[in-house]
Amino acid sequence: MTTSSPPRPGIGLPGVVLGVGLGGFVDGIMLHQVLQWHHMLTSAGDDRLGLRPYPATTVSGLEMNTLWDGFFHVFTWVSVLTGLALLYSRLNRADRPVWRSRALWGWLAVGWGLFNLVEGVIDHHILGVHHVRGGPYQTWWDLGFLALGALLVAGGWLLQRKGEAR
Repeated sequence: MTTSSPPRPGIGLPGVVLGVGLGGFVDGIMLHQVLQWHHMLTSAGDDRLGLRPYPATTVSGLEMNTLWDGFFHVFTWVSVLTGLALLYSRLNRADRPVWRSRALWGWLAVGWGLFNLVEGVIDHHILGVHHVRGGPYQTWWDLGFLALGALLVAGGWLLQRKGEAR
């Protein structure tokens, strides 16, 4: 007599949620930022809804569009995190939530820290294309960004070592 385990949920829902988040990132990064074809509210004007457009050709319009582009990116980021959590919970052999996975969260922290270190050294210090925050203390802000990156790498490395080996 063989015992079968209950069927595992499929990966359809995690795939769709990840697709929403990643598709939003492609739209926001490529169309809003790189190509600058539109922003969230550049064509918001709709007399029926009482909305007015916020053209990207004025400072106030660009400020409003940048704010709403940011809210859009928060949504896409949360969608990616949710999709990853769903995917991990469906593929993980242990029946526990993703939020308790020290290995996963440790490696995510390492990746985030590496991004900060590489981007900070190249863009802030070598090329000088931008700074974390301009002004009289910009060097301190840039160094703080690097310090945060180093802490994320070190903390993430230690955290993942305490997690399960996969």
